[in-house]
Amino acid sequence: MSYVKLTPAFAKAAGSRSLNRLASSRGRRLRCTATSTRRARAPAEQERQQQQQQRGEPSCAVLKESAQLELITEGRRVGAGDARRRPESIAMIDFENTKEAYKSKSTLELLRSLLVFKLCSYDLLVDRNKELMDLSRKVLGQKIFEQLMKMTFYGQFVAGEDQEAIKPLVQKNRAFGVGSVLDYSVEEDLTQEEAEKKEMDSCVSEAEKSSPDIVRECPSKDSECEDHREKKYKAHRQFGDRRGGVVSARTYFYADEAKCDQHMETFLRCIQASGGSSEDGFSAIKMTALGRPQFLLQFSEVLVKWRRFFSFLAAQQGKERMTALEQKLELDQLKESLTKLGVATKDDIQNWFTGEKLGSSGTIDLLDWNSLINDRTKISNLLVVPNLETGQLEPLLHKFTDEEERQMKRMLQRMDVLAKHAVQEGVRLMVDAEQTYFQPAISRLTLEMQRIFNKEKPIIFNTYQCYLKEAYDNVTVDVELSRREGWYFGAKLVRGAYMYQERRRAAEIGYEDPINLDYEATNRMYHRCLDFILEEIEHNRNANVMVASHNEDTVKFTLQRMNEMGLSPGENKVYFGQLLGMCDQISFPLGQAGFPVYKYVPYGPVNEVLPYLSRRAQENRGFMKGSTRERHLLWIELKRRLLSRELFYSPSY
Repeated sequence: MSYVKLTPAFAKAAGSRSLNRLASSRGRRLRCTATSTRRARAPAEQERQQQQQQRGEPSCAVLKESAQLELITEGRRVGAGDARRRPESIAMIDFENTKEAYKSKSTLELLRSLLVFKLCSYDLLVDRNKELMDLSRKVLGQKIFEQLMKMTFYGQFVAGEDQEAIKPLVQKNRAFGVGSVLDYSVEEDLTQEEAEKKEMDSCVSEAEKSSPDIVRECPSKDSECEDHREKKYKAHRQFGDRRGGVVSARTYFYADEAKCDQHMETFLRCIQASGGSSEDGFSAIKMTALGRPQFLLQFSEVLVKWRRFFSFLAAQQGKERMTALEQKLELDQLKESLTKLGVATKDDIQNWFTGEKLGSSGTIDLLDWNSLINDRTKISNLLVVPNLETGQLEPLLHKFTDEEERQMKRMLQRMDVLAKHAVQEGVRLMVDAEQTYFQPAISRLTLEMQRIFNKEKPIIFNTYQCYLKEAYDNVTVDVELSRREGWYFGAKLVRGAYMYQERRRAAEIGYEDPINLDYEATNRMYHRCLDFILEEIEHNRNANVMVASHNEDTVKFTLQRMNEMGLSPGENKVYFGQLLGMCDQISFPLGQAGFPVYKYVPYGPVNEVLPYLSRRAQENRGFMKGSTRERHLLWIELKRRLLSRELFYSPSY
């Protein structure tokens, strides 16, 4: 059953068929999803690195110790019951070896990197970069300005203007062992006022706009909304410009359905270009580019409230201190509690847990519970959510218009088109993470795509933000679902790009801060999630993960765990990812040692990627002011070439 058919349940459309419920595993060994006994040890970080890298981890950590590691170059598949064997051959990866790290770069490219990174360390230039670029364009003229940008910032961080222009760089990187995740980085250059207006228009439903009985916004902590919407999942004008405080993520604002179709066509071209440039390419998409965000807000709230209700029922059975998947509710007690709360009639509740294998074990876990909102025959309207105070089911909104229903359907249809095209082109599709008030819906819809398209191999990858307190629960629940249903789990792990915005929004609007306390806590969470997925790969080889990190310690941790588990890079289960123009001393040594490593490769016309370049300048400011590591390595390589008479070196491939 296609995830596209989630929409009729939202919009009360008649005749919708139910989605498949979670199937109990048959003959599959289920590993306990409790906390791994192999706890990730967070590497020591200096205080300034904690502050910088929490903003989307732009920098490469400074390491005082040797960066050499013993790594697998040949391994084996581990079957059930196989005895652990050490790898037959060992390779040494040295992240200090500048000759290998920069062998894909000409001397002019090294000089450009040094210049760009140095300019990014000046506060005045970074703070006023947009004004300075506008002034330069006026003074120099468009043609000279574009040439100047291509010689500096654009040339450093952007691959080219279109699919044809990026081919030389993509092919060169591939020749040196580094793949590409293509990302069309064009953005609208909106003012803050324009962005806020678009956000409010697209995130507030027609019912909220037209009804005088519904509070459209909850501007402060103390204000109460008269409908059943939570403040976190409502639009707030002061946070309407979602670009605020975000330096490492592209932002889309809804204009109309035609614009969403244009975004889909752009993503389709990216997928096609990825398929044409390599046999194992990735392409990245953002869900907010594909439809009206009102749908994501409302669906997120429904999912969160039902999960919260499960936790409430677990607490009634004395299981509140357990992890998400350890909470198994006794079915008889659950039915009794739901009846007492008046959630539904006794017969309705009995019907919820009848059929197939749902509740056949006498207990209900979170995955069983989540499956209820797949099935319209069990919960007739997904816009009905439980009130924890009264126990009653209440409508989230009063009504949907016909146009809102069509908009929701189109968003899901666009996702379906992209996923099918990715399968046809042999390209893996990464769904980027976004703000926490959108993310539950984004993750659920991505998971529904995985259930359909990841049956034979990993095509769809979800993104997990490890600066979130709930990151580990999210990873373990989704891995367990993939085990039960027998599809390939695909994940990209990031630390996160929206920390400052998320914390400020939570504080001003009045809900719990979703972000971990500090960088060390985020680092522990990242390694905990990563270790769990690596163990899943070790046990059954049906999981895949991209370690999207510029943190050298995290890369070293991953390589060490792969070595301990006997995971060969040739199996293509663990990937590494960094941004184009940054941390080449990590990417290229990994690629040349046979590890699957990818650069996020932005492209687009010069004028239309200026917002992206502006963020790169801001991101690199913290990187270059806090750590001189990359500049230090670049200088070492320049000196080496000078002394060895290779100053005019140009890569051959």
